[in-house]
Amino acid sequence: MNTFGNILRLTTAGESHGPAMTGILDGMPSGVMVDLDSIDRFLTLRAPGHLPGVTSARRDCEHAEILSGMVGGVTTGTPIAFTVANSGARPDDYEHLRHAFRPSHADYTYQAKYGIRDHRGGGRASARETALRVVGGSFAMAALHQAGIEVYAYTSQIGNIRYTGPMDKVVHCPDPYVYSMRCPDAETNDRMEALVRRVAQAGDTIGGIVTGLVTGLPAGIGEPMYDKLQAMLASAMMSINAAKGFDYGMGFDGATRLGSEMNDEFVIGPHGEITTRTNYSGGIQGGISNGRAIYFRVAFKPIATLMRPTPTVTDSGERVILPARGRHDACCVPRAVAVVHCMTALTILDAYLMAKAGHI
Repeated sequence: MNTFGNILRLTTAGESHGPAMTGILDGMPSGVMVDLDSIDRFLTLRAPGHLPGVTSARRDCEHAEILSGMVGGVTTGTPIAFTVANSGARPDDYEHLRHAFRPSHADYTYQAKYGIRDHRGGGRASARETALRVVGGSFAMAALHQAGIEVYAYTSQIGNIRYTGPMDKVVHCPDPYVYSMRCPDAETNDRMEALVRRVAQAGDTIGGIVTGLVTGLPAGIGEPMYDKLQAMLASAMMSINAAKGFDYGMGFDGATRLGSEMNDEFVIGPHGEITTRTNYSGGIQGGISNGRAIYFRVAFKPIATLMRPTPTVTDSGERVILPARGRHDACCVPRAVAVVHCMTALTILDAYLMAKAGHI
């Protein structure tokens, strides 16, 4: 499947070292004012090369060319077609991988499925594809903002260093993306960056966790069975490169708690609305939003490409050593924050439109 979503559908095409990545966003509501500069800004936040020694040295011109679906900066309701050029592509750098399978990558599985693979930086399996998700998600964010719904994402853990401050600090932070690791606390961010630099100097990689947050979503969004809101979010997040785990609300932490410690007691809010005193449920109950903030975590593995010699085998069964070379991240988490942010926006807007379509 190369299409994500139900009513709001993002279809992507392209490979890491082809001429460009291409996307079509269908089902986008009309009349939404979209700041095209903000799309390029999010593309830059996702892009490598902005933290020397930590992220890849690859430098693409991060610009989305919008081909259809807009007039005067406003969406028309027709399909939005766009491209993002692969200006930093260097396919010849990957000739040594034509026959060798990189450990923990999609090289072998793509070969097993299709009988052929694009060895140039992983081809379709490359995280370069997420640039298209960022473009589509930027449109979704604009529509959600117009509806009073806001989406946030930030780095909450890298290695064993955790951000332990309040989750809503990111809501009040003028711009959490100003911090290199995308953590909303400057001191914790600096400790995370120092750790990643030490790991990079050792030729190794490290993983971490991105937290997503949604505010302003009214109660009643989501389906009660197979399209539960948390299931839609989980599917979206687990489709991101290097994602290895998802939980929401108390998540796995709830496995060690008692039910009496986790029940969200219903109360009457300051404006006479029904709400809950606590939010262990993460804003979702029975697969449907309850009006509280939605929050979840996505765990990302360490990048599989190491800057040290790595043993593997070729497609003919020969044992070889992959050399330590190329342009690779020591940690994908800071770049993944923008992708989680935008995939959350796509998912929430899709669920919102599904709920509206079900009303007469």
